[in-house]
Amino acid sequence: MMRARIVDPDQGPRSKRAAILTAAVKCFAEAGYETTKWSDVADRVGIGQTALYHYFESKAHCLLTIMRLELQRSHDMFAEATAGEAEPVEALRAGVRSAFSVSEQEIQQMRILQANMSLLATPRKSKREETERVAARQLVQMVERDWTNLLMRGMAKGAFPVRDAHTLGLAVLGMIVSVWRWYRPTGAIALAEISEMIEGCVVRMVAD
Repeated sequence: MMRARIVDPDQGPRSKRAAILTAAVKCFAEAGYETTKWSDVADRVGIGQTALYHYFESKAHCLLTIMRLELQRSHDMFAEATAGEAEPVEALRAGVRSAFSVSEQEIQQMRILQANMSLLATPRKSKREETERVAARQLVQMVERDWTNLLMRGMAKGAFPVRDAHTLGLAVLGMIVSVWRWYRPTGAIALAEISEMIEGCVVRMVAD
């Protein structure tokens, strides 16, 4: 895969914003958000620390932006994978596969997102941080609604047993995102194998 950079439309051709986001993803993934110093990000980009504040007012602002962008990417990938009139079970499989069709950097972004989800629970004093936090929370709700609606469509067509679609959707989503808490590209199990295993588990959970 060639998706090497985190994509953010809020940038011009000479902007360092994308480079800062990419560097921050690497730093947060390697050392953890709390351990990473803001200056570490600047060093990796090759700019002075004060230059970071032109784009992000704080390390937390940068993290929340990464989380918001990753949630948007996940939502968009799911929507694309499940669009159309696909048979419900195949749409379910496609939704799971879309979650694991990721580049190495996107794996890092998912790990960062899952490790810092608690940050979305508490309002921020900074207006810019709060804007990103609220947008990220709204995207979390959209992702949950995506899965709920997919399951409801399958239930309406008689492909899935009728159950509480929202609770079942949360269970499915929880199984998927839990992978990013332990999966490492250097591990013994390939991501494709994990994706196939989770896909089978989800189909059994939903359709049986």
